[in-house]
Amino acid sequence: MPLTVTLWRPVGPKELELIKASGMRAFPPRLPEQPIFYPVLSLDYAEKIARDWNVPESGAGYVTEFDVKSDFLQQYDIQDAGGRLHREYWIPAEELNQFNAAIVGEIRVVRAFSA
Repeated sequence: MPLTVTLWRPVGPKELELIKASGMRAFPPRLPEQPIFYPVLSLDYAEKIARDWNVPESGAGYVTEFDVKSDFLQQYDIQDAGGRLHREYWIPAEELNQFNAAIVGEIRVVRAFSA
């Protein structure tokens, strides 16, 4: 079993349906106006985004949790998005297929928020 890092991704209902359609194995391609995929390094940060952004935007927010091969992530720097607790990876949209291939196991829904 490869060494992995656990990450989280807040998503809305539409993105969650696309994840389910993949068998809970992959994140869907980014939209043209979304050049970066942002998985985050803490559950608290993911909960904040799901609750404070996804719920007002789409009526519901979900936090997904997943494991990624640590050797794959070594090519990316951790980004500070506004404080020590707001850390994330910035994965270019054109590299999302490789990111998905580095996910070990299934993507899990660990939190749900609604209006």
